[in-house]
Amino acid sequence: MSEVDRAYDFCARLARSHYENFTVASWLMPRAMRRHVFAIYAYARMADDLADERHDLAALDDWERQLDAAYAGTPRHPVFVALADTVRRFDIPRAPFADLLVAFRSDVNFKGFETLDDLLGYARCSANPVGRLVLYLFGYRDAESQRLSDLVCSGLQLANFWQDVATDRAEGRIYIPRADLAGFGVAEGDLDRVTTKFIELMRHEVAVARAMLKEGAALHRLVDRRLSRDILMFVGGGLAILRAIERVDYDVFGHRPTLRKWDVLKVGWSAIRGRLEE
Repeated sequence: MSEVDRAYDFCARLARSHYENFTVASWLMPRAMRRHVFAIYAYARMADDLADERHDLAALDDWERQLDAAYAGTPRHPVFVALADTVRRFDIPRAPFADLLVAFRSDVNFKGFETLDDLLGYARCSANPVGRLVLYLFGYRDAESQRLSDLVCSGLQLANFWQDVATDRAEGRIYIPRADLAGFGVAEGDLDRVTTKFIELMRHEVAVARAMLKEGAALHRLVDRRLSRDILMFVGGGLAILRAIERVDYDVFGHRPTLRKWDVLKVGWSAIRGRLEE
């Protein structure tokens, strides 16, 4: 086995060892593309761990130096050996990878967000680059595809934030914009129980995420079948998370809203048929 093949195997093992709401490279994705998705995921996953688990800005700086080495053709770490091969094969620019590091650095010095625009500004670096990187893998570089991909990725990130209000709060992070909290009369100290005001706030936040996901879903019509089904899978999964939040009457404190097996099966079956499970 070559060094590059060993590096891709390392990335695949890393990706499969982490829980995510959706399979990183779903069984709907062409097999030949999965190793490249795993390489991108491994890069982001390890950098995210440096921020969230180690709070290590120096390590993130070193991660960026290794990114530069990969683009210079001298990668050392297995993740970057695989990534260097992927970016060379698909002519992927450096910017999306660097944007992810901007978001991870801000995680280390987390200060919350004043407005929805501020939160979406964070998502532009933390979530949207991933969608754009996948588009590059499949040869899509046009502005409209990227715009719709950004809506999907930002909508998914919002859905995950609203799913994890309680766990994020326990870790000292509140992603709900302060302007929204104030607008619905919810104090940060109240984010440990369900109240009528909190339910109204969450209805609003869920509606914003749902609108973004539904608009972004139009991307599946602009791409070929190889990618279209995965887009429907991810959008459908995000919408399913929002329904799970509604299913528990927005009580994200009593139990974390999760997807049931039946939810995943419905989303997958709809994607296979070229439909969005709403």
